[in-house]
Amino acid sequence: MADCEASAESLQASRAEQDSLKLSELFERGWSALDELDSTQDPLSSHGIQDRVQRAIRGLETASRRVAQLELFSRNEELEEVCTSELKYLLLPALLGALTLKQTSRERRLEILQTARNYFVDYLQRCKNYNVSQFNIPKCFGESEASGLGQPNLVAMAAQRQAKIERYRQKKEVEAQLEAVKKAVESGKADEETSRQFYLLHLRRWISQSLEEVESIDQELPILKNMGALKSPRPPPPSRPPMRPFILTKDAVQAQVFGAGYPSLPTMTVDEWYSQHQSHHVLPDQGIPRKVAMEEDRDTVEVQEEQKEKQIETDDQESLQKARSWDDYKDTHRRGYGNRHNMG
Repeated sequence: MADCEASAESLQASRAEQDSLKLSELFERGWSALDELDSTQDPLSSHGIQDRVQRAIRGLETASRRVAQLELFSRNEELEEVCTSELKYLLLPALLGALTLKQTSRERRLEILQTARNYFVDYLQRCKNYNVSQFNIPKCFGESEASGLGQPNLVAMAAQRQAKIERYRQKKEVEAQLEAVKKAVESGKADEETSRQFYLLHLRRWISQSLEEVESIDQELPILKNMGALKSPRPPPPSRPPMRPFILTKDAVQAQVFGAGYPSLPTMTVDEWYSQHQSHHVLPDQGIPRKVAMEEDRDTVEVQEEQKEKQIETDDQESLQKARSWDDYKDTHRRGYGNRHNMG
C-alpha cells in the first residue's frame, strides 16, 4: 500500500514538473533520454532503466499534446512552409515508438508492439504528407498478413529486397551527412540553413528506422497472437462411457462374488476348467510331455530288434524259417500289395 502511494506521488510530481517545462525542453529531454538508453550498458529490464523509459514516454506524450493544441502542422502546407524551429517536432511519433519498444513487460508485449507500430506508421504518414522522402506506407497488419498467404510472389519479394538495399544505402549516406553538421549544431554556431538541414536529415534517418521497425513488428505479431491462441482455455473433451472391468478370478469364492452382475466375463477357476476338460478326455497327452512318449516308443523298437537278433544267434529254426519266408515274400510282392483300401 505504501509503495502504491509513493508511486502515485512520484507520478504527480513528474507531471507537475513536465507542466512547468517548455515544449522545446520536453522534446529535448525525451530525445536525449532515448539516446542515453541506446548507448547504456545497463540491463534494459532493470527497474531504474524502465523508470527512465516511462518518464521519457510521459514527457514526449505531454509534448505531443501541446503540439496538437498549438496546431503547428497542417496537411494543407508544404515542407518549406514549416519553420525550422518546428521541424523537429515531426519526430515526436518516431521517438515515442522507439521508447515504447524499450519496455520489457512480457505480459504486455502484444500491446507494446501494437502501440509502437501505430506510432511509427503515424510518423511515416506525416512524412509522406510533407514529401520528406520517397517511400511506401506499410499496409495495415491484417492486410499484410493476408497478402502473405498462398504462393509467394517472387516479383514482390525481389522488389522488397531491392527496397531494403536502397534503404540501407540511403541510411548510410544520411548518417555520414549528419556527422558533418552535428558538431556545428551542438556547438550553437550553426546558421538556420545548417539547422534546417540537420533536422531534415534526422527526418530521413527516422523514416528508414521506422520502416525497419514496422517490418520487424509485423514478423513478431503473428507469433504472439498464435501463442495467445494456444494459451486460451480449450473446451473439455466429450465424456466417454466408463470401461467395464475385466476380472480374472483366482478361486471359486472370487468367481461367485465378481461373477454376479458380469455374466459375459470369465467366472471359471483354473481348477474347474481342468476338471471339466479331464472328464471329456480332451487334455493334450494327459499331461505327459510329447518328448517323453517318443523316447519310450524308440526304446520299444530297439528291444524288439535285440530280441530278433538273439533268436537268430540261438539258431531258432522256427524263427529263422519265418524270417526267410518273410524276406522271400518281400522280394516278390511290392509294398502295399493287397491293400484294397488304397485302390482308386
